[in-house]
Amino acid sequence: MVNLQPKSYAFLVMAFTIHAIAFSQTDSIPERYTSSNKGKFFFSWGGNRDSYSKSDITFKGEDYYFRLDDVEAHDKPKGWHIDYINPFKMTNPQTNAKIGYYISDKYTVSLGLDHMKYVMKQNQQVNITGEINLPADEAGAVFNGSYMEEPVYMSADFLLFEHTDGLNYIYAEFGRVDDISSIFKIRNTDKFQLSITEGIGGGVLYPKTNATLMYKDRHDEFHVAGYGLSANLGLIFTFFKHFYIQTDLRGGYINMQDIRTTHSEADSAEQDFFFLQRVISLGGIFRL
Repeated sequence: MVNLQPKSYAFLVMAFTIHAIAFSQTDSIPERYTSSNKGKFFFSWGGNRDSYSKSDITFKGEDYYFRLDDVEAHDKPKGWHIDYINPFKMTNPQTNAKIGYYISDKYTVSLGLDHMKYVMKQNQQVNITGEINLPADEAGAVFNGSYMEEPVYMSADFLLFEHTDGLNYIYAEFGRVDDISSIFKIRNTDKFQLSITEGIGGGVLYPKTNATLMYKDRHDEFHVAGYGLSANLGLIFTFFKHFYIQTDLRGGYINMQDIRTTHSEADSAEQDFFFLQRVISLGGIFRL
């Protein structure tokens, strides 16, 4: 039998006491809120700048059918403006809204609205192919003729074409989020966290098109015009667990085969093009 001296008993008691204290302290350290995302909701609101590829636009009606080739367009920025947070004028600037849910620690599903603005560059020269044969008593009859890849000047009398109320892309997105804080030696992610996110999405285009074609009255109502596909890459800067700033590059493809242009249901346009958005959003993340 091992004979333990009093000093040995004292050492063992001290060792067990130290171990118990250390274990209880380790066990009492709460898990960081940012260490797990499953079950969290998030939402964001922000603004964008947009770029568009050239587009062929086809216009169709009872007395005309023609295509304009390689039409250039641009966005309509408002800059830093109070309208971004004015509840009565939030759709005046180019804005983005999203709400989503973490189905796991890394994967999300979300619904978003990208309110872009598309403005055809005025006074450009493009090629036109097709027929215009309006009744002689209509003002637009001055454009009557047959065209085969002939240059035409895009004057305001001939065509004004904008999706400025706007080019509304309503989509569902599946995304992934990865915490990259450790790369930058950020230890307390509940104070500040840096993440990277990627996503793919698809949805419908619901524009309010402002088009004035050959002196005809414009339609000027919201209308489901087609579909869109998109991919997203972004950085998320999270502060104090619940608030974040997100920067995104979102690119995609838009195909609109049923754009309303005038009051007549017989008149329409179609176009497809690629787009690139640069987005900055403010958001919140929480559990219910």
